[in-house]
Amino acid sequence: MTGYGSTEFAGSKYTFRIEIKALNGKFLELNLRMPRMFSDKEIIFRNYITSKIQRGTVNIYITAEKLAGNETNPVTLNRDLATAYYMAWIDLSKNLNADSSNILSTIMQMPEMIISNGQEYTETDWNELIQAFDIACSNLEKFRLEEGNNLSIILKNHCLAIENFLPEIEKTENERIEIIKDRLKKNLEDVQTNESFDKNRFEQEIIYYLEKFDISEEKNRLKSHCNHFLNTLDEPENGRKLNFIAQEIGREINTLGAKAYHSAMQKTVVKMKEELEKIKEQVLNVL
Repeated sequence: MTGYGSTEFAGSKYTFRIEIKALNGKFLELNLRMPRMFSDKEIIFRNYITSKIQRGTVNIYITAEKLAGNETNPVTLNRDLATAYYMAWIDLSKNLNADSSNILSTIMQMPEMIISNGQEYTETDWNELIQAFDIACSNLEKFRLEEGNNLSIILKNHCLAIENFLPEIEKTENERIEIIKDRLKKNLEDVQTNESFDKNRFEQEIIYYLEKFDISEEKNRLKSHCNHFLNTLDEPENGRKLNFIAQEIGREINTLGAKAYHSAMQKTVVKMKEELEKIKEQVLNVL
């Protein structure tokens, strides 16, 4: 389900800014950007995220900014090592009677001369990051809950629309039955008057139409599936279940269409399919 949640959390040393964007998806696809200083905790953090968010394409952006009074220089010169290099170069230049004017620039290019600061964190910082994430995740859930309530109304209306089309099918049943009977009577008359008429084919056709004649089971199952769908809307984490029920609804609608043999009934079946397609599109948004 789509959703958005964010927070700005002031910890003891850092201000954490967290932004969570979630899009529709059957499975969890997680894209995470977090401060480099927490890189050793990334796997632990990803596992923690999956315990909070189950489905969707989720983008999480986290920044950490040091609070006023906690700033440090981003880099530090390794003075002891620089002094040792300098004394060694001076001694060598004297022994070789070489030019020593560029010794300092040469020393600064030596490895381990610059020490990077600000990449260390404490357990307090880590716990504060988790606390900030929980707040952002809670805001995401509030967003999703509000959208879910609206989505539930939409799905309910589409499902009720399918159910409400059943009386239209029932109105055409008598006419449909008469059309099938007339065709069978005509074929029977042909059998009686035409010796070359294929009797085996006629028997097969009778069996075929008799099988298609009764649609009461399909109607009852369709009503049952629609009621099941409506009841499942109130259950938590019902996305996959709703998808399965929608598939069952589709099977019954397709069977009604195959058995229709009546233009008005087929038009009603098409309307049912239109509502079902809207359900299939929206049910992907449900967790």
